[in-house]
Amino acid sequence: MPTSTELRARRDTLAAQRSSGVARVSYDGKTVDYRSVAEIDRALEALDREIAAAEGRRIVRQVRVTTTKGL
Repeated sequence: MPTSTELRARRDTLAAQRSSGVARVSYDGKTVDYRSVAEIDRALEALDREIAAAEGRRIVRQVRVTTTKGL
């Protein structure tokens, strides 16, 4: 399993490529072609989860919905 440092390096490379608009990313002698920005975003989220797992923490995502009847 890759270390947290290696995962962060991959994430930084992918984030830089996303912001430049390039859909091909190379790291450690490997090349990955992404079809869309959404696919790059999913890859970034997956790397975030792997980094959190490597560091022994969880990513907590919550959505709170509050409604009223307006009375």
